Amino acid sequence: MPRTHDDSWDLASSVGATATMVATSRAMASRGPEPLLDDPFAEPLVRAVGLAPFVRILDGDLGLEDDPLLNRKARTEQMAVRTRFFDNFFTSAAKSGIRQAVILASGLDTRGYRLPWGDGVVVYEVDQPEVIDFKTRTLADLGAAPTAELRTVAIDLRDDWPAALRASGFDDSQPTAWSAEGLLPYLPADAQDRLFDNITALSAPGSQLATEHVDDPNAFTEDRLKQVSERWRSFGFDLDAGDLFYIGDRAVVADYLTEHGWRVDAHPAKELYARNGFAFPEESTMKFFGEMSYVNATLT
Repeated sequence: MPRTHDDSWDLASSVGATATMVATSRAMASRGPEPLLDDPFAEPLVRAVGLAPFVRILDGDLGLEDDPLLNRKARTEQMAVRTRFFDNFFTSAAKSGIRQAVILASGLDTRGYRLPWGDGVVVYEVDQPEVIDFKTRTLADLGAAPTAELRTVAIDLRDDWPAALRASGFDDSQPTAWSAEGLLPYLPADAQDRLFDNITALSAPGSQLATEHVDDPNAFTEDRLKQVSERWRSFGFDLDAGDLFYIGDRAVVADYLTEHGWRVDAHPAKELYARNGFAFPEESTMKFFGEMSYVNATLT
């Protein structure tokens, strides 16, 4: 079903289901004698959501090894590159003295439960109320304990989330580490600008931001979204990417942030693959990932 201005979701539907798909990849990357990640909560969270295609992937019941993009090696390496970048961003920010972090559209992110934040760090998770409630309850049932002071902010990013964040104790006079991971394609162009405007307005000098950047503002074409949808359907995930992503002209992330006072360091995906000891896949549908950079920006 196409997106609407007031749609909502849980972790088994619409945008929320893609968060479960990402958690499935983190779970797979955390397996084996030499795991690429260490996320012990990803698999039980995916199983608790209960979406059949992702449970079948965890159980090894889907024959995806012949697919150049969905085979275990390609899937787990891509997720390891992404997850390690954001993990390192937050741990480095905490080591530098930043004492509050905000994870926007947190989904099934478990950094509040698995990263070594250090003393005095407050982590805010912002997402839809149903998403926040499910993850909080499920992790509590698993006996998971946060590794920082964790405060959940149950609100849609289309609503007045800055006010809700402040009401939860957020201090905009102190530097903050922000993440907008895997979020921007799900926002219309004006909402992307508004997101960064709100982050900037809430950020004291020295605040840091991690997100993704693509040079081409029209990178998500109808043909690419059709390819994504076909791959999803190949393992039983019956969702149309064209219904979820917003395509068309939008601001280039690195340029927009620079114009609004951020010093931007962009790390091309291929560079991060090499830094992690991986060979970048040459399969044609990976072209988009090769065009993408991971951004670490600091408010000057």
